[in-house]
Amino acid sequence: MKKYMEVALELARYGKEIGEVPVGALVVKEGVIIAKAHNEVEITNNPVAHAEMLAIQRAAIYLKNWRLHDCTLYVTLEPCIMCMGAILNARITKLVYGSGDNSKGAVESQTDLFRSPLFQNIEIYPGILEEESKKLLKNFFYNLRE
Repeated sequence: MKKYMEVALELARYGKEIGEVPVGALVVKEGVIIAKAHNEVEITNNPVAHAEMLAIQRAAIYLKNWRLHDCTLYVTLEPCIMCMGAILNARITKLVYGSGDNSKGAVESQTDLFRSPLFQNIEIYPGILEEESKKLLKNFFYNLRE
């Protein structure tokens, strides 16, 4: 898990360099990275261009199937409600994330959509390279305020 989260962190770092909130995401199927993304909200002026949304969209295009069965999504920050909806609708099997999000997190921090009986079971692995993810976000917002 850590090697894929390292890739997600590299994507987040690149996003930070271009002025995006540093979040990186990738989709892995059978040990192969099939899609990756960083936030593109600022550069595209698109409020739904979160790293998770873009990675899911790219994975579906790559597989030519919107159902991402047997896929794992790695993301540096706990997904928001919008991204959670996409994760659940895409039938992603596993979610691995770094830092929790106390303001908008929809896995455990603010809302717990994964436990709703409306959705299939999904394996959740929080806190993978959590400190690295937190540090990246903290530094980004600290520098933004200065």
